[in-house]
Amino acid sequence: MRIEFLGTGTSTGIPEVGCKCEVCTSVNPHDNRLRTSALISVSGKNILIDCGPDFRQQMLRSSFETIDALLVTHSHYDHTGGLDDLRPFCKNQAFPIYLESSVARDIRARIPYCFTDQKYPGIPDLQLHEIKNEPFEIAGIEIIPIRAMHYKLPILGYKIGKMAYITDSLYLPEDEYKKLVDIDVLIVNALRKTPHISHQTLGDALKLIKRVAPKHAYLIHMSHHMGLEEKVKQELPAGVSFAYDGLLVDC
Repeated sequence: MRIEFLGTGTSTGIPEVGCKCEVCTSVNPHDNRLRTSALISVSGKNILIDCGPDFRQQMLRSSFETIDALLVTHSHYDHTGGLDDLRPFCKNQAFPIYLESSVARDIRARIPYCFTDQKYPGIPDLQLHEIKNEPFEIAGIEIIPIRAMHYKLPILGYKIGKMAYITDSLYLPEDEYKKLVDIDVLIVNALRKTPHISHQTLGDALKLIKRVAPKHAYLIHMSHHMGLEEKVKQELPAGVSFAYDGLLVDC
């Protein structure tokens, strides 16, 4: 399995428009973060997790040239705003997107021209597959959804093989932890160090990582309030890394 972190920032990205803090003005490229998304290559298939408004920019610099399917965690714009840019992947056949029914409803309302009976030539051909919090398959690859709570909004993370990807979570319902037994790689959100109404803090993320005990963990969905990557990574325990845009991980 290969993982490429396309983006590792929160909804405003880093630098945040109009901000002159030390993170937003940093010359370290690891402090520049597009909206959170990742590509997972497994068993000859490339699976995208979330498709935010930076998707086109991310793919222009990605090492991947093809995408076979998309997993959507939730309908917030920073995770779905790039769906129209899936056009290049729809040229020969409908592009499959896996998402919960509530998310599918939001997407149909947001880009209705993709789902009308009489489609305008050239629009993306998106095929929505509605899923539940139950295992399913993509081309023979088992995908295990993981329920997470984004404040009061139920969203999904995903487990593929021994890798689990969870973003925008405030906490996991207790029953979901059994899905995280004996995993090698845990990718999890850590917005900042101080409390937030709907996202884990760095401390929350580290507690989750300690409980799950993966071989290695990567932090994503950081805001500029987290601090400089060069400083914060020195505070992390062994086996925990700050992900950054463009990071490739083989596992």
